[in-house]
Amino acid sequence: MLDALVSAAVREMVYPRGSTRVPADASMHELDVGGATLRGWVVNPGRDRVLVYFGGNGERLDPWREVVAERFPQHTTYLIAYRGYGASDGRPSQRALSDDAMALVDHVTARHPGARVDVLGRSLGSAVAVHVATQRSLDHVVLITPFDSLTATAADLFPGLPAGRLIKDRWDSAAIAPQVRAPVLVVRAARDGVVRPRRTDALIEALRDPAVVSFPDAGHNDISDESGYWTSISTFLDG
Repeated sequence: MLDALVSAAVREMVYPRGSTRVPADASMHELDVGGATLRGWVVNPGRDRVLVYFGGNGERLDPWREVVAERFPQHTTYLIAYRGYGASDGRPSQRALSDDAMALVDHVTARHPGARVDVLGRSLGSAVAVHVATQRSLDHVVLITPFDSLTATAADLFPGLPAGRLIKDRWDSAAIAPQVRAPVLVVRAARDGVVRPRRTDALIEALRDPAVVSFPDAGHNDISDESGYWTSISTFLDG
């Protein structure tokens, strides 16, 4: 009984979606997947290239609309909230988010026939992006402050927590990383207090020859403020 209660509390820590919620009528794009409606925004419609963004575990997507419009002007960018996040229906889980992400990539591929499809995943979204990259053909994959596995990341943060027993959604990116065939850029924060640098380094070791950009003074939440951050990503996507 105690384990069940603790496990439920841990799940809320993994998916702290409450602060991300917005009204459905605040979104502009919908996608029905497995009985749930996913909602979000499409930025810079009509471009020849497509970017799909997978955010962090407690990240609101609406503030990024103006940022991606400016930073990635050659891409039509999809900011679609995970299940239970933003204005999307449903309840998040590893299985649901993984299936939804593949459905979203299939959706944008159908909407933009022949277009280059890139994905960008930050923190938890890096695990979503790695999963999609093992299942779908992509042109570029960008992983920002990624980890090798969620279980290992949690064990670093809470050393007394039996993470292996309590965390059901393991998001073991390192185990599947060798299957990724698309070019990968890893954006690393050397002072990351959430995803410890060794967790990122373990994923780098598992990937096939990724490009790596490391910001020595960056933390988990302020890395996008670093000089050269956006340029490094846009240069990679333009390659």
